Amino acid sequence: MEQELLRMEGITKVYPNGIAANQGVDFSLKDGEIHALVGENGAGKSTLMKILFGFEHPEEGSIYINGKKVNITSPSAAIKNGIGMVHQHFMLVPSLTVAENMVLGAEPQKGGFIDFNRAIAITEELSKKYNLKVDPRAVVADLPVGMKQKIEILKALLRGAKILILDEPTAVLTPQETVELFQELINLKDKGHTIVFISHKLKEVKQITNRVTIMRNGRSMGVFNTSDVTEQDISRLMVGRDVILNIQKGKSKPENRVLNVNNLNYTNELGKTVLKNVSFSVRKGEILGIAGVEGNGQRELVEIITGLRKSNNGEMSINESKINNLSIKQIRNLGTSHIPEDRMTYGVAGEGSIEENLISDRIEKKSLNKKILLDMKKINGLSKQLAEEYKVKCNSPKQTVKMLSGGNIQKVVVAREFSSEPKLLIADQPTRGIDVGATEFIHNRVVELRDNGTAVLLISADLNEVMELSDSLIVMYGGEIVAYFEDASKVSEIELGEYMLGLKKQSKEEVGRVVNA
Repeated sequence: MEQELLRMEGITKVYPNGIAANQGVDFSLKDGEIHALVGENGAGKSTLMKILFGFEHPEEGSIYINGKKVNITSPSAAIKNGIGMVHQHFMLVPSLTVAENMVLGAEPQKGGFIDFNRAIAITEELSKKYNLKVDPRAVVADLPVGMKQKIEILKALLRGAKILILDEPTAVLTPQETVELFQELINLKDKGHTIVFISHKLKEVKQITNRVTIMRNGRSMGVFNTSDVTEQDISRLMVGRDVILNIQKGKSKPENRVLNVNNLNYTNELGKTVLKNVSFSVRKGEILGIAGVEGNGQRELVEIITGLRKSNNGEMSINESKINNLSIKQIRNLGTSHIPEDRMTYGVAGEGSIEENLISDRIEKKSLNKKILLDMKKINGLSKQLAEEYKVKCNSPKQTVKMLSGGNIQKVVVAREFSSEPKLLIADQPTRGIDVGATEFIHNRVVELRDNGTAVLLISADLNEVMELSDSLIVMYGGEIVAYFEDASKVSEIELGEYMLGLKKQSKEEVGRVVNA
């Protein structure tokens, strides 16, 4: 593992808005290692990997593979040089089978048609070779997240990847699936592959990687043997200060129910039952968490509560006002704030400025208007204050939102939703893809809102987050609530994972306690 396989030297990337994403960055990989790449959102790690995979092109710098200078101008050029990338959001066609996805773009032919049997044989052969077990005939839409990830890894290996870039690979996995993935990564390493492991989960960085490169403000802060640094050392170099890695909160003092959901059912456009008799309540001054592998009804539940889609039957109310037939605006006017899972589709207008996005929910308020015109002085002051308070990394609030990093876009959403003084906060994956510093900040704000009497419904695929931040907890599987824990601190990761995978299910009486809490 001592031989250098890849080296990036003096990589500099400046975007048209003048932001220097990478400033003279050096990055190297040894043959047969698992190498972590960590840093805050906006630190430059994603840009560096986009350059390595040919998505972006640097103003300065060189890339060497086995000592030979290479010119990576596109993803296809990266693949030809043995570099594969597994994105956080999978690039699979849901309606196709596993085998069809595997050979997409390089389909085996027979008599002028796709040779489906050959595609199956190729998939089975590769699956066996790397011990990444998949069903070649299964339709991707029907598969769990962990299985989709295996397909993406196999796709990259089929195309000759010697170096694998994994972007937040455990973001949506259960503890059991994470253990399985780590065994598979070690197996790949033993077979001579080199892996770049991009993650915000420092515990996992310590567990699985050999070395770690830490980035901050577009520069490398150093390369370390993972065994030589602690989680605190890594977070301090990432953020530039000490970070409290455990959530600090006192015991909740819940009062009256704010959100009531009773016997909610939903069948989607394909005729599939997605929600089955879902009932629960969220109280003032309480954080109720929803844990579950993605695709078990959480998204549809949140969209129904927030007015983005309509349920088939069931009842919902906020502070005793029925909301089933209310518009999104009417639901928000009842004191509801919503941090959506998909921040780019529902959270922001990408073409708009930071300022426009920050005031989009309060543009009609008298305080921001002067008769028929907007009070731009007040709007400028408010947006500047929120950008500073929520540490949005930008040139000015006039900057276009889509030019920000993912983490800073999330901060814009959070700043708007938290500052509206909500009675009910629905936080769906509030810290996905966010670094430790920003996560600490958001977690503290959620607890602060709870302590000030806000009812919080937290949906998160991050088990550490949902277990540490929640006061009480429900688990969803197959569109149903399969478990309820009145005290979230009394359930282990392993036990929670068993409910999330459908291996365990509480009785109706136990689950029913969440309605009467």
